[in-house]
Amino acid sequence: MAERIAEEKLNEIRQAVDIVDVISDYVQLKKQGRNYFGLCPFHGENSPSFSVSPDKQIYHCFGCGAGGNAYSFLMEAEGLTFMEAAIKLADRANIDLQLDLSAVSAGKPVSKENQQMIEAHELLRKFYHHLLVNTKDGQHALEYLLGRGFTIESINKFEVGYALGTWDFVYKFLAKRGFSTALLEKAGLIIKREKDGSYFDRFRDRIMFPILDKNGNTIAFSGRSLGADEPKYLNSPETAIFNKSKILYNFHLARPSIRKLQQAVLFEGFADVIAADRSGVENGIATMGTALTDEHITLIKRNVQSVIICYDADNAGVEAAFRAATALSAAGSYIRVAQMPDGMDPDDYIKKFGADKFRNDVIGASIPFMSFKLLYYRRGKNLQDEGDRLQYIEKVVKEISRLDKAVEKDHYLRQLASEFSLSLDALMQEQQQYTRVENRKTTSKSAEKPAKKWAGAMKTEQLKPAYHTAERRLIAHMLRSSDVAYKVQERLAGSSFNIDEHQAIITYLFGYYEDGRAPDPGAFLNYLQDPKLKRLVADIEMMSINEEISQQEMSDYIKQVLNYQKMLMIKEKEAQEKEADRQKDFAKAAAIAMEIIQLRKSL
Repeated sequence: MAERIAEEKLNEIRQAVDIVDVISDYVQLKKQGRNYFGLCPFHGENSPSFSVSPDKQIYHCFGCGAGGNAYSFLMEAEGLTFMEAAIKLADRANIDLQLDLSAVSAGKPVSKENQQMIEAHELLRKFYHHLLVNTKDGQHALEYLLGRGFTIESINKFEVGYALGTWDFVYKFLAKRGFSTALLEKAGLIIKREKDGSYFDRFRDRIMFPILDKNGNTIAFSGRSLGADEPKYLNSPETAIFNKSKILYNFHLARPSIRKLQQAVLFEGFADVIAADRSGVENGIATMGTALTDEHITLIKRNVQSVIICYDADNAGVEAAFRAATALSAAGSYIRVAQMPDGMDPDDYIKKFGADKFRNDVIGASIPFMSFKLLYYRRGKNLQDEGDRLQYIEKVVKEISRLDKAVEKDHYLRQLASEFSLSLDALMQEQQQYTRVENRKTTSKSAEKPAKKWAGAMKTEQLKPAYHTAERRLIAHMLRSSDVAYKVQERLAGSSFNIDEHQAIITYLFGYYEDGRAPDPGAFLNYLQDPKLKRLVADIEMMSINEEISQQEMSDYIKQVLNYQKMLMIKEKEAQEKEADRQKDFAKAAAIAMEIIQLRKSL
């Protein structure tokens, strides 16, 4: 295999791939002017500061400083090497690299052991599915599923399978194919008996639902009992490849629909996702038997802002829906909540009322989070009782005061006034009082936050010195024209830039041009090896500059660069003058004073 990909191929890949399309697989982008903006995938934020330029084929985050081209994005987002990022982009652009790819992973690097675990799960997924749909051994399981409303199309789409009732078939099946006992135990597919140290299959005589990661790799299973056997659902244990706090069921299949509809539907479990999919709701995802985690929220936010929560209608489901909605709302998502009759889950509802009614009367009729709060807070209260009623009104007014939009506040206050025959003015006064209290709390908390946390933001907001801006603008023009780069070098007359990173960039840039390469900021980013310098170049590339630099503009920038060096020299001379005065060497002090005067004149 070649040690490196030819420069021509790298440029061909970069020109064939649109960075907006690449990043859209990870970040929800919206066009604003010439660029696209979204929430940065590299640090937590609620306001979009991540910018992608289709013209320049680069990205930059104004919050954390991340920046680069399509190659560096994949390297940072998935932890890939440059070679792996190039292979992945080449595959996307259907460009043949003419390399032996067997030794290189085109996805996120995984250990050999983890890769073998995935391969064992992939093999079992296909085998379980084959047993269910093509064999007599799986016939009773297939009839069971069809009797519960599953369709053959749905079974094939989600690759539902069946595990035989024997004790060690899977163990022997995989062992014959070279998978070690230790690996299969680590993968959670077999269990060791304490008595004699022998092994048996974890899943036996169960309907098997494969669990895939966001890249479509099979990493775990959930097995449902066919009868009254407990537990009803048996899940794979957490392993090196399966962490349920990071996995959203059906995310891999649902993502195209989520992107298209700009909305995700969050369910409690995979059975609800599959049932909803049969009814035409293809943007459904679910947690894997765990509460919504920060990792789940981050994954959702990278792809979509609007989420409908559709949990069971029992008490536990309502509580879980409220917690999930609160967490997602706090993270900046727009939340609606779907309502169903008491005691029903989506699967039950669809069986009883049909797919159309579920789509229209449940998902389509979902209510805003605030409306759900109104229903949530009246649970367990007797609103005919004066005490309960006042408690409810007070709680709801507090919630209304936290809304951002004045129109929303007015809407819900009028609704409250109408329901309980209250004065709208009185409710507005109380709401405004709560708003003032909340504002004071927010201001107080902001003041208490460590200065360190805001240091980066403050640094960004402060005006940069003139020489700093001048150097950045010169670099921006030098990246676009080798002629400008050499003119700047000539005008500096042996002097260097004042910022070390800036000087490092132009040193690399001259090396890049001396290799006979044409001006191309995207190609130069590939040429740079230092991630910090890549980020800085991407930041500079995002600057708005004139198409061409005039002689006067260049002279002004060069003057700012050199003047700063003279200012430093003046300060140094002033210190020498003071030292000469202290030593009573007045002749030397006078000579230094003359030098200072000449330097100041030259400014």
